[in-house]
Amino acid sequence: MEQTKLFQALLFNSLFGKLFIGSKASKTPREFILKKDDVFLWNKENMYLLLPVDSTLDSHKSVCINWSVIDVVATAVGFMRSIYSDGKCNLTDKLNYEKNGEDLIHLANKSCKGNDLKNMVVLAIHTGKIYTIVVVSDLCANSKFDGTTDKKEAKFRTFAEYFEKKYSIFLCHPLQPLLVLKPTHNPHNLLSSKNRDEDNVVENKNRANSLVHMPPELLIPLDLPIDVLRVFYLFPSLMHRLESLMLASQLRSEIAYRDSDISSFVILEAMTTLRCCEDFSMERLELLGDSVLKYAVSAHLFMTFLNKHEGQLSSRRQETICNATLYRLGIERRIQGYIRDAAFDPRRWLAPGQLSRRPCPCECPVNSEVVTEDIHRIDDKSIIIGKACDKGHRWICSKTISDCVEALIGAYYVEGGLKAAFAVLKWFQIETEIEEELIMEALSSASVRNYLPKVDVVELLEAKLGYTFQMKGLLIEALTHSSQQESGATYCYQRLEFLGDAVLDILITRHLFLSHKDTDEGELTDLRSASVNNENFAQVAVKHNLHQFLQHSSGFLQDQITEYVNSLESSSMDRASLLSSGPCRGPKVLGDIVESIAGAILIDSKLDLDLVWRVFKPLLSPIVTPENLELPRFRELNEWSDKNGYFIGIKCENRGDSTMAILNLQLKDLLLVRQGCGKNKVDAKAHAASLLLRDLEEKGLIIPRNASRVEQLEKNSGTVKHCNNVLDVMDTQNVAPPRQKEVAVLSTTTPGSVLDKPLVVKVKLSKGGPRISLYESCKKLQWPMPTFEFVKVEPSVCSSSCGSSQKVAPQGFAFASTITLHIPNGDVISLTGDGRADKKSSQDSAALLMLYELQRQRRFQVQEV
Repeated sequence: MEQTKLFQALLFNSLFGKLFIGSKASKTPREFILKKDDVFLWNKENMYLLLPVDSTLDSHKSVCINWSVIDVVATAVGFMRSIYSDGKCNLTDKLNYEKNGEDLIHLANKSCKGNDLKNMVVLAIHTGKIYTIVVVSDLCANSKFDGTTDKKEAKFRTFAEYFEKKYSIFLCHPLQPLLVLKPTHNPHNLLSSKNRDEDNVVENKNRANSLVHMPPELLIPLDLPIDVLRVFYLFPSLMHRLESLMLASQLRSEIAYRDSDISSFVILEAMTTLRCCEDFSMERLELLGDSVLKYAVSAHLFMTFLNKHEGQLSSRRQETICNATLYRLGIERRIQGYIRDAAFDPRRWLAPGQLSRRPCPCECPVNSEVVTEDIHRIDDKSIIIGKACDKGHRWICSKTISDCVEALIGAYYVEGGLKAAFAVLKWFQIETEIEEELIMEALSSASVRNYLPKVDVVELLEAKLGYTFQMKGLLIEALTHSSQQESGATYCYQRLEFLGDAVLDILITRHLFLSHKDTDEGELTDLRSASVNNENFAQVAVKHNLHQFLQHSSGFLQDQITEYVNSLESSSMDRASLLSSGPCRGPKVLGDIVESIAGAILIDSKLDLDLVWRVFKPLLSPIVTPENLELPRFRELNEWSDKNGYFIGIKCENRGDSTMAILNLQLKDLLLVRQGCGKNKVDAKAHAASLLLRDLEEKGLIIPRNASRVEQLEKNSGTVKHCNNVLDVMDTQNVAPPRQKEVAVLSTTTPGSVLDKPLVVKVKLSKGGPRISLYESCKKLQWPMPTFEFVKVEPSVCSSSCGSSQKVAPQGFAFASTITLHIPNGDVISLTGDGRADKKSSQDSAALLMLYELQRQRRFQVQEV
């Protein structure tokens, strides 16, 4: 047991941690951590071993641990202990002093032939790091020091002098060839395909520059196959995923639904937020679970409270499914402990027996490792959501917990259908059970409805629907408007509309979820919003002439319906006429009867959702797809403006029963202004946005809606780097004051481009400050956003930063940004900032230079704060 613990502790600490603590900088003595009393490295609550197996044996028969490798590594620990027995490095009596034999290379504790060294895994006794031998070099310890052993210390004459002065090591074999070694690297996050691709690119770029030269006598061979060493880089991500799956399995056991196997991976998906930056998240399941929850609660309330009207039922439903309630129920079931709400950082992952290189001491306001109460913090900017301290405490948003409740409901619905979803709802103590007696009572209450329409009218509607009602009173109730109560009716469609709203929601959401499995959560939400709304249902009612069967006694309502039907029938007119007339919204009653009919069929079929879908799928077709999805017009305009760096001016005015919206869009050389009218601000802005989008289409700036998908993709393939895509910075590094630069100005100045009074701009010189100030100034003046282009320059071009020197770019080159600003109906200013070690800092340099150039032109008055 002791040997295996030494094996694990040495390898994980030398690869991902550190074998020595203390340094001259911290004024603490340097100490080898794997001394006799290394109990502090092991935690009884997190104890497991990761050991190599013998691959030479037949794996189908049994799995055998490779004890020979474990013994060699454990022996290396003993050798290191003897060197650092008194707390100091004592190499005089420990190194290999054998005389040079023919073709022998003397390592720290043994000698080998030079031909046997390639790909050998070794441990450096002075750094505690693991390396892989690449080749035997032509250099020796007395050769001229080239700095490759330690790039920061390229001031020594020879390698021997370097080790003597830096580590107080006097080499015994200075004439034997040095070994070219490849160092190990930090572990990567392999849980995301994006991270894997980026890490591979970085590793390939740095591989050639990372080789070092090392005297063989400072290296201990570990006899560890290089393939086994590579496997160690999988462990952080692998074990993190395994731990997450075990938590998912534990949560599944707590819910204890036995009738069907619920996949741990699906539960893991329901526990994973977008902050984890993985290839999956709870968002899709949350969207589905929201619909399932709404349906289950609606059906339960409808059956339980037969005498409650639609308003009372809606109020009870909202109280049950609101985020505050779901948060409380989630906390009661302690699901916050299962939620994964931060990206996996493999550098903070610890194997048992490993010392952390990135400690995060606990400063949380709790007295124990287990949090048993809610602690609310709103204004504390030092809190990082999702990041755990060393004791595992972390802050989490209340909405994340409520979202996870919905995602778990969606996960169980996907895996086990409504029965499984109802089981998890019961576990959360949400009342949704519906007894058979309640269904029969609902059917019985519908049987006493007055039979107002003629028999042939009912049969005609049933023929249109393709469904024959067992209880005709349900269909009568679904078609009866509240105005009929003046004629003696004691019922109306509102209760069934309440139920049908939830029915169509779950059916359409389920269809979209299963039909578009590769669609991300954002687009899936857009598809659902485009499908489940009153306007879409109103058009379905008119398309299938369902409005003709509506029973009402309102002349005003009839006029509204007639006007809407005529507007749809005239949709064949030219597009310009339709745009000028503004949007025509369908009366709510038309969408309501579609929903009420769905609720009626559900009750008549004794809650058979599949039957309801078979009836309604043809009625709702064609159902929107990602290919024909149309966003709301104002949102489409807003997204186009954000992408291209423009701002929209908005002004709304009430004019009697209608609202007028004025939108102005300032392009580089043209101001577009359009006004729209509607019953409310949303409709008015949509009308004005439609007119502006038509103007942009005519100028060739956007692709028309009726263009092919290929044309749209080709048009949207280009990207422009604007100031607002780089504002997520958390850095205190200062930005250098601008130096004199040559400014390229394309003069098209007009009197309107000169400000009456310079704009006062306050600028912070911390990283991101100049970009934020320039962005806010452009937004205030409604100027197009500036664009940036990068060029690589020599690191020597990097200038000082507020009197202090910039750190050298580690990649061997620096970035300089060229910024271009189009002032409407005025100048086009283009200039290049100083070289910086990273792109964002180079943008700051260019942005600050632009601010001072605008001050020189008396447009701005810059104040550094």
